[in-house]
Amino acid sequence: MRRQSKLRPHLTLLFFLILCGGLTYGRFISDQSFLISDGVHMTTSSTGVPEETCEQTYGFMPCTSTGVGNFFLILVYGYLMFLAAMYLSEGSELLLEILGPGIVGGLFLPVLGALPDAMLILVSGLSGSTETAQSQVSVGMGLLAGSTVMLITVIWGTCIFVGKCDIENHVAIDSQDTKGFSLTGSGISTDIWTSYAGIIMAISVIPFIIVQLPQILNIDSGRHLVVLIALIVSVSFLISYCLYQVFQPWVQKRRLAYAKHKHVISGILKQLKMRALGKLYTEDGKPNVEVLTKIFNTIDNNKDGYLSYEELNGLIVGIQFTQINLDENDTKDKLMRDFDTSHDSRVDLNEFIAGVTKWLDEAKGASSNDSGSKKYIEDFHMKTKREHDLLGEVEQSDEIVEGVENPKWTSIKAVLLLLLGTVIAAAFADPLVDAVDNFSSATKIPTFFISFIALPLATNSSEAVSAIIFASRKNSRSASLTFSELYGAVTMNNALCLSVFLGLVYVRGLTWDFSAEVLVILIVCIVMGVFASIRTTFPLWTSFLAFLLYPFSLALVYVLDYVYGWT
Repeated sequence: MRRQSKLRPHLTLLFFLILCGGLTYGRFISDQSFLISDGVHMTTSSTGVPEETCEQTYGFMPCTSTGVGNFFLILVYGYLMFLAAMYLSEGSELLLEILGPGIVGGLFLPVLGALPDAMLILVSGLSGSTETAQSQVSVGMGLLAGSTVMLITVIWGTCIFVGKCDIENHVAIDSQDTKGFSLTGSGISTDIWTSYAGIIMAISVIPFIIVQLPQILNIDSGRHLVVLIALIVSVSFLISYCLYQVFQPWVQKRRLAYAKHKHVISGILKQLKMRALGKLYTEDGKPNVEVLTKIFNTIDNNKDGYLSYEELNGLIVGIQFTQINLDENDTKDKLMRDFDTSHDSRVDLNEFIAGVTKWLDEAKGASSNDSGSKKYIEDFHMKTKREHDLLGEVEQSDEIVEGVENPKWTSIKAVLLLLLGTVIAAAFADPLVDAVDNFSSATKIPTFFISFIALPLATNSSEAVSAIIFASRKNSRSASLTFSELYGAVTMNNALCLSVFLGLVYVRGLTWDFSAEVLVILIVCIVMGVFASIRTTFPLWTSFLAFLLYPFSLALVYVLDYVYGWT
């Protein structure tokens, strides 16, 4: 899925906003007469006491000390950060179409997706003195926590609402939505890879736990060292996660090929079971040579004591392999590779018995049913079919690349969008952090809550809209990709953004004092990660659980920080 880029109106508005910001200089003439001040001149009240002024970012960006004025600046800079996120997203999609998954999809694009958040966190801790940085760094923590919570609560729940289908036999039926808003009868289904993404997301909170150990154990000494250890673990996890994403398409293809192989085994064992006049195993658990010999002789049409490549077709007639994209020739190739141990392109009786015995042992080992070969073969067949359905299909990157028209121009356009998004994010991250800090000072609202609620709307809006639109296609593949994207975005937030955050705390000697915020991240990531790991079908009622976690997170931070004084 790729959105059409509409650069001209956005660039025009961007130029206008920059022009207004860069060329507008003014000062207060009377009490709060104007929203924007140049921050240079001090005004004096009727009593002769100097009034509070603001400091311009970069020496020329507009600023104000009023609540209304800073709210306006937050809207402007927030919109610019939204543009940066949108350009990065569009450029990433174009680049992915050209180069396919692997290095680009696994390493480059996840980093770009988290870039606006990382920029805001970075500038929040680099500004001014250590005292100023300590004050503003709560903006970065609020953004990190807000992005994480919003993606896997509000957006997660919304995707279930728009992507819901009828659930039958614990599986959502693609494009079938007739049960309305049934809490248990409608929902979405994902593949097994999405569950793995949820597990990885839950594991990604380990550095948060490490950095909180001094507070948990009530230890005052060595906190700076603990921050360094957490930073090393976080960076290591970031590298490991990127490598996993790079090699994931290859791993998926291997797993899918193995699932198809097991499906062939289960299908042929079912055929042997139907042909057999007795059990394939004797009472003592050994292969029933008499029964297998009769089956062999039935398949051996020319009675030469060998099964040829053509004669193996007698084993696979009637088996439904089309559902796993495997034809009869592929099946015969797999049979010959497993049975023909002498490599003479034919299978004798001993090879046949040995091959069937090996397959029966594999089926018996995978089944918990010991009540005869018919029972555990059927159990094995159901499990292999379910495993294949969970794995889904793997997109071929070559097909994506071949479908791109004018790849040279598309490459240039992708690079320009990525550069533009990066420049905007880098340029306006610092002014946005200053505006949030000034708004907090003017309104007495803690910076954490402002950044928790407002900033994720700017940095994650493009990603959220894309996920919701994709989920609305109402099929399991789209749902799998949507939820994998959400889990991956949170994982990258926890890895990249936390690494940046911990690096700031360590290098600048800041105090790590975010116990309540970390607890919120831990609760949400672990709850949703465990939830994703134990099931692949999510009824509609699960969306309400996700929605409730968002206000719960805000309330928990408020109670812990401002009632129990954790900060």
